[in-house]
Amino acid sequence: MIAPLLDALLSLLTPGHFAFLLIGVALGLLIGVLPGLGGIAGLSLLLPFIYGMDQTSALAMLIGLVAIIPTSDTFTSVLMGIPGSSASQATILDGFPLAKQGEAARALSAAFFASLIGGLFGAAVLTGFVLIARPLILAFGSAELFMLTVFGLSMVGILSGANLAKGIAAACLGLAFGMIGSAPATAEYRMDFGSLYLMDGLPLVIVALGIFALPEILDLLRGGSSIARQAALGRGWLQGVADTWRNKWLALRCAGLGAIVGAIPGLGGSVVDWIAYGHVVQTTRDNARFGKGDIRGVIAPESANNAKEGGALLPTLLFGIPGSGAMAIFLAGMMLLGLQPGPSMAERDLGVTYTVIWSLALANVVGTGLCIALAPGIARLTAIRYALVAPFMIMVIFFAAFQATRSLNDLLALLAIGLIGIFLRRFGWSRPAFLIGFVLALLAERYLYQAVQFYGWSFLTRPLVLVILAVTLLSVWAGFRRRPGGGGVNTEGEAETARARRLWPQILFSLFVLALFGVTLQQGLAVSYLALIMPVGVAAVGALATLAVLVAQLRGPVAAGTANFDSEAEARDWGPWPFLLWIIGFVGLVALIGFFLALVAFFLGFLRVVARCGWLQTAVLTAAAAGSILLLAHALSLIFPGGLLQELYDLPWPLR
Repeated sequence: MIAPLLDALLSLLTPGHFAFLLIGVALGLLIGVLPGLGGIAGLSLLLPFIYGMDQTSALAMLIGLVAIIPTSDTFTSVLMGIPGSSASQATILDGFPLAKQGEAARALSAAFFASLIGGLFGAAVLTGFVLIARPLILAFGSAELFMLTVFGLSMVGILSGANLAKGIAAACLGLAFGMIGSAPATAEYRMDFGSLYLMDGLPLVIVALGIFALPEILDLLRGGSSIARQAALGRGWLQGVADTWRNKWLALRCAGLGAIVGAIPGLGGSVVDWIAYGHVVQTTRDNARFGKGDIRGVIAPESANNAKEGGALLPTLLFGIPGSGAMAIFLAGMMLLGLQPGPSMAERDLGVTYTVIWSLALANVVGTGLCIALAPGIARLTAIRYALVAPFMIMVIFFAAFQATRSLNDLLALLAIGLIGIFLRRFGWSRPAFLIGFVLALLAERYLYQAVQFYGWSFLTRPLVLVILAVTLLSVWAGFRRRPGGGGVNTEGEAETARARRLWPQILFSLFVLALFGVTLQQGLAVSYLALIMPVGVAAVGALATLAVLVAQLRGPVAAGTANFDSEAEARDWGPWPFLLWIIGFVGLVALIGFFLALVAFFLGFLRVVARCGWLQTAVLTAAAAGSILLLAHALSLIFPGGLLQELYDLPWPLR
């Protein structure tokens, strides 16, 4: 036992190992700040380069990248309200409001320090559990995993704001969108409407960007100022570290949650940040500031999503079962290096296992230090007039969305989901609840049909299922008990719903949602028993919740939680729609002349008309955008969306 530990320590301290670890960390920083790419893209990029490398150096590079992405993806979540990856979605709820209040550096540094605590905790969990984890992991079958997804959905009550019916309806709507495509039980297609694109379902990156990023961009453009209300950042990065230290027990609790959830194969980072966020809201008495800029709402998910990486390595190393999508690529990398994941990693290859574990800890320390050092400078981006920043964000978002399936339909889907996100935001429906539903739809259905097939409906009486059910009910009870004034934690849309609004647009949107549940029900009834359980159940619950919302709206502004719309603020502008037309025009140009030419035309027009820049500033910013996207595409071997022009003519790169 001592010899493998010493071998791992000596390997860790060699200059070569540390150099390759730094390369992985640097690449992870770059990948993490680009929305929509995440660990899968980064690790896939590294795989071709590890051929011929020695095991410890290659593993150092892979681990460096894996460790830092859950930290660096916080930049866009806090600064722009755009989820850098699926693991940083919950960070937006309080991180972005803090940035808008001029406290971006504080939010970033708190996130990075919490990530450090979580990463080190995850490595400690790996160290202690590598020899005893087998019986714990194998105790979770399909029935227990289904109940864990139900536990994740129970967070909806915490994230629903003042109107629980809207939260349940939004979660069911997300579940319905998540069930588009092939049913995991029978491979029957539902809600694809004959479209080849929809047969594979909607990619998560497109839904996350559409629900969160586009509505925030349009709202900030409408405001006409910078993201932050004040340019002075002071020493906010030190305050963020102090905030995390004051809440160190919260960070450790959430890190524990992250490590446990990460160790369960298949659940991973898609839900762990929401569970951590729900936990901090439930266990905090003074929770009125959550969703408006409470630093604890940043610390909790960030400590959890970094600890999750350590937990996810447990089943990956010991059983060859990837705990997440990124771990699946890491598993492939291990096999390329001649390592065989499995029980031998806790016996014959124990030294390699501990090298991986301690590399994870070291990468977290190095990466967090770099991020904290960069935070004050990067946070100053929030003081720039947003009309100058927005076209760059639109460029990155649409370029990242296209990489999901590399179809022009990716951009159309992003527009459609973005439009739904705009209405959810304007009318006070919980976007986090929608996203939780979407993320958990496929997992919940897969585990449900497996549980029904293996155990019948008696799976509900299994001991561990009952334990998880009890924890879920306790979580829901705690959430209701702590809802301020019976209204709930305001995490979404209250700034919008507090504005005076006419009720008829809300009623029309509720009718539209009700119609979507009707389509879900019709599509569910057209397939076999195992494939219809989820869609029919979701449609029924969602329709009932939407009817409750609709009845409240028909009863008037007081019952609906809104007032009349005739406010001066609303009458002064045309809302977000003129800016949405710019984005629609950009996508239309992409369909006609391809991404690169459309990008140049979009920048020239947007900067001149919306940002009111002079010709010189317009030319410089357009050239910077074109150069950066070319460099990104070349470095990461990514391709541009093509249009009608590219189909008719054989053009040179980058026009093709």
